[in-house]
Amino acid sequence: MDIPPATLITPPAAEIIVTGSALPAPPGAAAYSGITLGRERLTGTASGRIEDALRDVAGLAAFRRTDSRSANPTSQGVTLRALGGNAASRALVLLDGVPVADPFAGYIPWSAIDPARLASVRITRGGGAGAFGAGAVAGTLELASAGPNELAPVSLALAGGSRNSLEASGGLAVRLGGGFVTVSARHDSGDGYFIVPENQRGAVDIPARYESWGGSIRAVVPVAAQTEVQASIRAFDDQRVRGQALVTSESRGADASIRLIHRGNWGAEALAYVQVREFESRFSAVAAGRATATPSLDQFNTPATGVGGKIAVRPPLGSAHSLEIGLDARRGSGSTNEFFRYQVGAFTRLREAGGATSTIGGYIEDSWEVSDAFTLTGGVRGDRWSISAGRLNEFDLANGAPTLAIATAARSGWRGTARGGAIVRLVPSFSLRAAAYTGFRLPTPNELYRPFRVGADATAPNPDLALERTRGIEAGFDWRPLPSARLSLTGFSNELRGAISNVTLGRGPGVFPLVGFVANGGSYRQRLNLDSVLVRGVEADGEVQIGRVMASASIAWSDPKVRASGLSAALDGLRPAASPQFSGSATLGYTGERVRGAVTLRHIGAQFDDDQNLRRLPPATTVDASARLAVTKQLSLEVRAENIGDELIVSGVSADGIIDRAQPRTFWVGLRWEG
Repeated sequence: MDIPPATLITPPAAEIIVTGSALPAPPGAAAYSGITLGRERLTGTASGRIEDALRDVAGLAAFRRTDSRSANPTSQGVTLRALGGNAASRALVLLDGVPVADPFAGYIPWSAIDPARLASVRITRGGGAGAFGAGAVAGTLELASAGPNELAPVSLALAGGSRNSLEASGGLAVRLGGGFVTVSARHDSGDGYFIVPENQRGAVDIPARYESWGGSIRAVVPVAAQTEVQASIRAFDDQRVRGQALVTSESRGADASIRLIHRGNWGAEALAYVQVREFESRFSAVAAGRATATPSLDQFNTPATGVGGKIAVRPPLGSAHSLEIGLDARRGSGSTNEFFRYQVGAFTRLREAGGATSTIGGYIEDSWEVSDAFTLTGGVRGDRWSISAGRLNEFDLANGAPTLAIATAARSGWRGTARGGAIVRLVPSFSLRAAAYTGFRLPTPNELYRPFRVGADATAPNPDLALERTRGIEAGFDWRPLPSARLSLTGFSNELRGAISNVTLGRGPGVFPLVGFVANGGSYRQRLNLDSVLVRGVEADGEVQIGRVMASASIAWSDPKVRASGLSAALDGLRPAASPQFSGSATLGYTGERVRGAVTLRHIGAQFDDDQNLRRLPPATTVDASARLAVTKQLSLEVRAENIGDELIVSGVSADGIIDRAQPRTFWVGLRWEG
C-alpha cells in the first residue's frame, strides 16, 4: 500500500496591524477634565481651519480673537481656563507627540495644520506632569494625524469665498507593504477684509491680504508584529498683510520627526524631532487721522530651532496597573534681527537679541484599577531646566557703534511637579472624578530678550523672568445616560504663580528703558512676573446623537483675578488681559447618506485688551453654518458661511481707540472629490 507523503502545514503568520497612532491613553487619564474633537467636527467647520474647530471647546482661547488669516502670527498663543495670555502659548500643543509651538516666541502656527488630515484632537484642561509635561500650565492639546482608515486614497478640494478667497488642497493615502504613506498639500489665499471699521478708517488702511501653503509626508512602516516606525516631514509658508501696506509678516518652517511605537507586553515609545523656523515682520507708525504712515520696525530675520526627544516604557505589572516610565528633553533657541528708530526716511538702529531654553526630565506615572468601580492615578516628574546666556545688543547703523549691550548669565535649576486623581463609578453610566496637579513653563527667548511695539505702546523684555508655576484642583462627573449621549461637569480652582504679564509702568511722552521714546497717549510696559493669577470656575460639555442628528454644547464660566505687588501692585484684583469670564459654543448637525450639515452658535464674553482693564473688548455672538451634498459617490458640493450675522468682533483696541476687528461675514462654495 502506498503511503502518501506527510503534508507540511505552515502556521499562519502573525497578523501585523499598523495604526500610525500613539500608545493608548491609560485608564487614569479620565480623571482629568478633557474633551475629544472627532474627525467629523474637525472637517465640518465653516472656515475650514483648525482654530475654528477648537473654539468648540469653551474656555479655550487664543490671545487674539482674530484667526490665522489676519492675526499677527506671534499673537497666536493658546490658553485655557481664563489664565490670561501674553501671546506665548500656555497650553502644550502636540502633533503626533511633537511640540508645535515656535521655539523662539512660543506661538502656534495654526495655518500650517490642515484639519482635514487629522483623526482627532484631545484637549486636557489644567496643568500637570506626564510626558512632555513642561509647558502645560493651562492644559494640553494632543493632535493625532489620520491614516488610511480615515482618509480617502485620493482627495481633492477647491473652494472660493468672499473677497476672492481661495482654498485648494489635495492628499494621498496609500497602503504599502503592510504600512502606509500619506501625502498632503494645501493652499489658502484671499484679498482679506478691512481690520479697521469704516467709521475709523483712513487712507493708510487696506484689506488684510493673506496667502499660505503647507505640505506633509508621513510614512508608517511595520518592523515587527507589534512594532511600527512613524516618520513625518512638514513644511509651511505663511504671508500676511495686516491691514496696512507697511505692516506685513512671513513665517515659514520645516519640521521632521521619527517615532517608534511598540505595543507588546512591554509597551514602548521612542521619539526624536527637529524644528527649523524663520519669521519676518514689519510695523508702522500711523499719523493722526490715519492719512499717512511711516515704517517703525523691520524684523527682517528671526531664525529659531527646536530639537527634542522622548523615551518611554510601559512594563507589564498585571491587568490592574498601567505604569509608564519616561525620559524627555527639549531645547529651543532663536534670535531676532531688526531695524528700528526710523528717522528722516531711513532706519538708524539695528537690534540683535536672542537666547535658548531647555528642559530634560524624567517621570513615572501609574493608573491603578483597584476595582471595576474605582481607579487611582498618579505621577511625578523631575525636570532640570536651563536658560542659556542671552543678549540684547543695539547698534547705530551710521557708524556701527554699540548703543546698548546687555548680556545675561546662564541660569538653571530643578523643578518637581506631580499630578494625581481618582475615578469612582457609582453605576456603569455615571462616574465621579477628582484631580490635583502642578506644572511649570519656562519664559520664551522672545519674552526674555526682545522689546516690541504695538501702535503707540512699547513693551520691554525682562531677562530676569522666573518660571510660571501652576497648581490646581478640580472635581466633576461624567454621565452617559445613553450610549449616544454624554454630559460632563467640572468645577476647578487653578493658580498660576509667577504669571508673565505685560505690565504698564509709565505713559508717554517720554524716554523709557530698553524701548526708547514713547509718544503721547502711548504706554510703556515691561514683562514682569505677577504674584499669581487665580481662577475659579465651572465648565460643562455635552453631546447627544439621535439617529442622524447630533447636538453638542460646551460652556465655561470663570472668575480670574490678578494677585500683584511691587511694580505691578496697581493690577491687584483686576482681571488678566485676554480672559473672558464666559464662553460657550453649541452645534446642531445632521449626517445623512448624501447630505451633511451643521449650524454652530458661539458666544465669547467681554474681556480686556490691557493689563489695567481700561480697554474693554465687548462680548460677541456669532452663527456659522456648513453643508455638504453628495453629487455622486465621489464628488460633493460644499456651502459654508462664517459669522452669518456679520457681528462686529472686536479683537483689539489701540491707545487712541482704534478698533481691530476679527473675521466678518464670509461665504464659501466648493467641490470635494474623494476617490
